[in-house]
Amino acid sequence: MDLQPLINSEDAVIVDVREPGEFNAGHLEASINIPLSQLGHSVERYRELGRPLILICHSGNRSGMVTQFLRRQGIKEVYNGGAWTDVQRLISRKAA
Repeated sequence: MDLQPLINSEDAVIVDVREPGEFNAGHLEASINIPLSQLGHSVERYRELGRPLILICHSGNRSGMVTQFLRRQGIKEVYNGGAWTDVQRLISRKAA
């Protein structure tokens, strides 16, 4: 699936699943941080967002794990966006 249209829409929420230190060292301005280490306590927070979710991390591995977990929890509109820097480039293309 081509995520660029969803990434550039205001309908989706971009969630960075890296740990707070990693997030604070650099992140997408429009993203929120819900670390993988807090996943067990965050499922309801994900549900409450109520919009399509694009998950990102450093390489796509952690966001992929969280994507699969959330789908098993019944959250259907969740996508692995991969590396946050790759998603950043997709956002930049829209602005250009």
